[in-house]
Amino acid sequence: MKKYIVIRKIRNSVFAFLVIMGVSCTELKDESWNTIIASQFSATDQDLAALAGSAYVNWRAVLMQWNGLYRANEVSGDQMLTPARPNGWVDGGVYRRIHEHKWTTDDDIVVNTWSRTYAGITNCNRVIYQVESGTIPVPESDKIALIAEMKLLRASYYWVLCDFFGNVPIVDQFDVPEGYLPEQNTRKQVYDFIVSEIIENIPLVSAENNQKTYGKFNQWAGYALLAKMYLNAEVYTGTAEWTKCIQACDAIINSDAGYELDANQRDVFITNNENAKEIIFALPFESKYVTEWNAFDIHMQTLQPENQATYNLQYSPWGGVCAVPQFISTFDTDDARYRDNYIKGQQYTATGDVIYATLGAYKGEPLAYINEVPGVDYSEEVHGFRLGKFEIEMGATNRLSNDFPLFRYADILMMKAECLLRLGDEDAAADLVTTVRERNFKLNPEKAEVTGAELLAGSSYDYGLRNHISSTDEGGSDIEYGRFLDELGWEFCQEGRRRTDMIRFGVFTKKSWLSHSPNGDYRVLFPIPIGEIQKNSNLAQNPGY
Repeated sequence: MKKYIVIRKIRNSVFAFLVIMGVSCTELKDESWNTIIASQFSATDQDLAALAGSAYVNWRAVLMQWNGLYRANEVSGDQMLTPARPNGWVDGGVYRRIHEHKWTTDDDIVVNTWSRTYAGITNCNRVIYQVESGTIPVPESDKIALIAEMKLLRASYYWVLCDFFGNVPIVDQFDVPEGYLPEQNTRKQVYDFIVSEIIENIPLVSAENNQKTYGKFNQWAGYALLAKMYLNAEVYTGTAEWTKCIQACDAIINSDAGYELDANQRDVFITNNENAKEIIFALPFESKYVTEWNAFDIHMQTLQPENQATYNLQYSPWGGVCAVPQFISTFDTDDARYRDNYIKGQQYTATGDVIYATLGAYKGEPLAYINEVPGVDYSEEVHGFRLGKFEIEMGATNRLSNDFPLFRYADILMMKAECLLRLGDEDAAADLVTTVRERNFKLNPEKAEVTGAELLAGSSYDYGLRNHISSTDEGGSDIEYGRFLDELGWEFCQEGRRRTDMIRFGVFTKKSWLSHSPNGDYRVLFPIPIGEIQKNSNLAQNPGY
């Protein structure tokens, strides 16, 4: 009997991944478009890259597709929100519920994060099964590394589930029987599984850092993921692992892989950022090939419609998400990150003409973004600084082409610094933080230096309700290592991670900001989607929901 390999058409999103990695498609020389005979097939490097690439594509959907992980982690935090605007952004109250921590068991952010992440896991399991079973014949010399890479990628998807939901099923097989209902695992079991998978497979993947490994799990991306797990181990398991986190960071810092801080932070987020020395693992985007409508549309979600003329955009933006004023007020205005990461003040066309508001109470007045937002329930066009960390290319479509860095070298330095701080070596921590700050205060180098004593202080964030209905004073001086939390905010704003950092510092469910008041400690986890519980009697809902 002949063994056949089912070959499916590569979707545009997969093709984009391959193009950015410098991989071309291989023509299949067989009479059938759908199958090739295994005995006639010998996998090339391009074929293996295509096979692996299909499992990476899901990460883009998990993070950036509409109402997914990015929005859940950022809009639920103290740095950004999506207030009601003159042109809408109410949408049944979904964005307000995220801000106020009142999401439900069937809200989009819950359902989408679960389904999209498990889709990625299924794709990893599929590739592993195809390779291990010989369904797709892969040379023995490539098999071990490919399977290890898929297991590291799978571990990164489980990291999302561990962080977001906690108690989820571990499914590590593709060929499950019909009607299979997985058992639910504890958060500790999920954590242990992830850490074990990472440690076992890091030595089996490439140690190279080059175009061939860009956007893939090499050893250093594996160590970065391991550091993330150890950094949050106390949250995930109740047991801190600060020393192990430092060891994982040092594996990258002491390597000869060539990672280093870029001279300017903004260079990590430009449109053509694939050559940034700082990026350890990125999600490749290219609007020409990644054609999903909401693939990477932060600019569309944050700019007012009139800003189409600022960047000669192909479509009119929608307005919406902006910065929380209290967070913006924590910045030193000499910080390059304040200047580069936010769009503020009077807006102009690409040719320098003044832009005017066309909606709401400010219609006909100059469109100038101010650091004020009345509340999550109401705002005008001028309210709130807009998100500008990722460069908006002139003439861009509704999708940006910037690669999204999930792991970068600045984060490795800051993870090590945080662990040193928590272990009592605040001066060594301060040296690392100063290193990260230096590129952002080139005109005022004395402001780059931070001391250990300062990192031990509280946060400068003026927590409390600050909206047109209520105002309270809570402050941030009582937050342990609060200044370090501030440093994380300034360096990593708009990178889809604020919720996780706030939870680790005990702030996420304890403090108020803008229109948000604490709404229960159980909100550190999201609920398991009600539809999943209805389908699988083995699943128990997270406490509080």
